[in-house]
Amino acid sequence: MKQLAVIGLGRFGRSVALTLAKMGYDVLAVDTNEEKVNDIKDSVTHAVQVDAMDEQALKALGIRNFDVVIVAIGQDIQSNILVTVMLKDMGVKRVVAKAVTELHGKVLERIGADNVVFPERDMGVRVAHALVSKNILDQINLSSDYSIVELITPEEFAGKTLEEADVRMKHGVTVLAIRRGNEVIISPGAKQVIKSGDVLVVVGRAAKLRDLEER
Repeated sequence: MKQLAVIGLGRFGRSVALTLAKMGYDVLAVDTNEEKVNDIKDSVTHAVQVDAMDEQALKALGIRNFDVVIVAIGQDIQSNILVTVMLKDMGVKRVVAKAVTELHGKVLERIGADNVVFPERDMGVRVAHALVSKNILDQINLSSDYSIVELITPEEFAGKTLEEADVRMKHGVTVLAIRRGNEVIISPGAKQVIKSGDVLVVVGRAAKLRDLEER
């Protein structure tokens, strides 16, 4: 069982910690604010009030032994960067750091963060797509060019197999999975029939996905 730690219990950090705990992982939640720690302590494995800038305090928590540490400090960019540096110096296997701006993200990458996330920016992208698209349910941007989206099946696909719909050749995207109610069909074959109401999980270039979502 992976052990994960979340440092910083603002909206993003709290949401990550609670979600991981609900998924069954051992979660250590850390913040300097006693109220935030008390608010989450009954929902995660451990919650402690610690100044993340105190290297000795982090070492005392055994932070270097955690599989993943998420630096969710948002408002204080300097603390965010310094804590990320300390964690990497301690030998933490994987450090995921929250960035506020593109420049902040570049700095985090330069100092060794294994993953950099932009929760505000990415949420803005998701909301924008939801506002202008009638078919897109969710979107994950893999890069500036490629995304994974959950797409309500276009009516023209209903009743056809993936081969007949010719999704890959005609539309330039790949269907990774089909969600049908509570059932999930992973890596569907060419003969898999697409039904009306299915949700297609597809990956492809942004331009191709936009063409598909407008159908």
